[in-house]
Amino acid sequence: MQPPDLSRCTEEELWHYVAWHLEGEGIRSVLVGGAVVAIYTEGLYRSGDLDMVPDDLGRNRLTEALGKIGFEPTQSRYFKHPECTHLFLEFPRGPVEIGEEYPVIPAEIELEGRKLRLLSPTDSVKDRLAGYIHWKSRANFDQALLICQRQMDRVDLDAVRDWCAGEGGVSAFEELVNRLNED
Repeated sequence: MQPPDLSRCTEEELWHYVAWHLEGEGIRSVLVGGAVVAIYTEGLYRSGDLDMVPDDLGRNRLTEALGKIGFEPTQSRYFKHPECTHLFLEFPRGPVEIGEEYPVIPAEIELEGRKLRLLSPTDSVKDRLAGYIHWKSRANFDQALLICQRQMDRVDLDAVRDWCAGEGGVSAFEELVNRLNED
């Protein structure tokens, strides 16, 4: 796979490139967090980083694989590419969970013969609502709303409602539905 224009690529373009490369190195990962929102909102939201939960493996193996495509570890937990100054990579520890929901089965896309994984639109809405329910983050609610508005045919609102009930966030779900009905 050819690299995107790293000086101005989107989260989705960078994810395709990095995840495809890691998959070729035998490292499976799941894209979570704000970069998923950027993808599902078709760029209306920009995250600035890619959170990819890798299989349980050592940091040395990840560092070696990323080094092959020009990413280097920073003094913190991030990886940066010198040509990609607007986005960086982070690899949080797994497993992928959304609130009390585990396991989370990621969505898959196939790209040039390799499977890449990310949260589904439904799980991304739950993930963003988790931030709203547990930390009162209005920005997270707004991101959940944007995903629903752009991906309504792919968001299972019944599953979101049930998940919210389990998290003690029925009012967050009701607010989401009310906002969707305003449009």
